Amino acid sequence: MDKKILVAIVGPTAVGKTEVSIEVALKLDGEIISADSMQIYKYMDIGTAKPTLEERKGVPHHMIDIIHPDEEFSVAEFKALAEKCIADIHSRGKIPILTGGTGLYVNAVCYGYTFSSFDKDESLRKQLKVEAEKYGNEYLYNKLKQIDPKAAEKIHPNNLRRVIRALEVYIKTGVPFSHFEELTKKRGSPYELLIFGLTRPREELYERINKRVQKMIENGWVDEVKKLLEMGYTKELNSMQALGYRQIIDYLEGRITLQEAIHLISRDTRRYAKRQYTWFRKDKNIIWFDVSKEGKEKIIENIIKSVEGKSKNS
Repeated sequence: MDKKILVAIVGPTAVGKTEVSIEVALKLDGEIISADSMQIYKYMDIGTAKPTLEERKGVPHHMIDIIHPDEEFSVAEFKALAEKCIADIHSRGKIPILTGGTGLYVNAVCYGYTFSSFDKDESLRKQLKVEAEKYGNEYLYNKLKQIDPKAAEKIHPNNLRRVIRALEVYIKTGVPFSHFEELTKKRGSPYELLIFGLTRPREELYERINKRVQKMIENGWVDEVKKLLEMGYTKELNSMQALGYRQIIDYLEGRITLQEAIHLISRDTRRYAKRQYTWFRKDKNIIWFDVSKEGKEKIIENIIKSVEGKSKNS
């Protein structure tokens, strides 16, 4: 069976992926699938930098606003839903464009990751959660580092849900979680994959991050968080671990000033961008473009040429 085209546009936060993806989609008659682990949540718009309806310019966007902030959601579920979207887009003769900076979400779809097929062990998860509450997240993370350093490298110590999942896989199967990733990556992509990465000089990117955080605050991010708390969504939820939300809650609860919150959000976002680069740099299939040097228009033109060339040959 012939492989169908999948375009992916990746890179760190604030590099300009959204704008480029929308222009590419308009020119190719494509549709966008968001690969962002926080844009999946309803009511969390400003802080997750969801493109507004105006910014989307009529381009259909999938995998945005699909669950409530208190619902659990795994990378395996993301992959299954994204694959359905891709198949649907292909069936209508359009081109799917996967766009985002959540590396695991991108790779799961682009390389058809298979996830260990056993039922969730709720009692084991509960036991691990109790350990985290008793000894702290770092304790569980260090456990993971010992048994599966490759998985630990890709998971933030505070992402308790993913740390627990990786530990669960190892405890239940005796096989490190990272092993499942490596196996599927070796098989290549189930698609005719074209994956493009956007980059900018570090100082320029950091400046963009600082300005974006400031703009989000001006656009009403604090009120957005206040509303979420009023709706009953607590700071312990996985969704509320999203960049910035935790710090704004600290501000609302009087632990820090707004200026301190802005400083911490900007700093943590810069650190996150660095981790995203590290993740994507490992993928030798990515064709990189420096937005600063090459300019947005030229990059869009090059992406379209590559896709059209691939379409003729497939």
